[in-house]
Amino acid sequence: MIDQKRLLTLSELEKIKIEHDSWKIKKNNIRKEFSFSTYMESIKFVNKLAEYAESLNHHPDLEIGWCKVVVNYTTHDLGGLSTFDINMVILTDKAFNL
Repeated sequence: MIDQKRLLTLSELEKIKIEHDSWKIKKNNIRKEFSFSTYMESIKFVNKLAEYAESLNHHPDLEIGWCKVVVNYTTHDLGGLSTFDINMVILTDKAFNL
């Protein structure tokens, strides 16, 4: 995990696109849609994300639907994608794979 909150460089963004290719980067946002077998599985996922977000004090924008959750990250106070967004991408994938 990266403790320093700063905007990502262009080379770091390119690396993220390769290492986390299931995530989509658009402007100042990184997002991914997760699918689940049941609605309650999606809620358990959201609850785990909430725990991770609180621990880093960096919270996602979520869209919760029937058996799906869309997760969006950006760092509003820095005006773009930051190291904390990538920390949360890693933790989000971890929560999905639990």
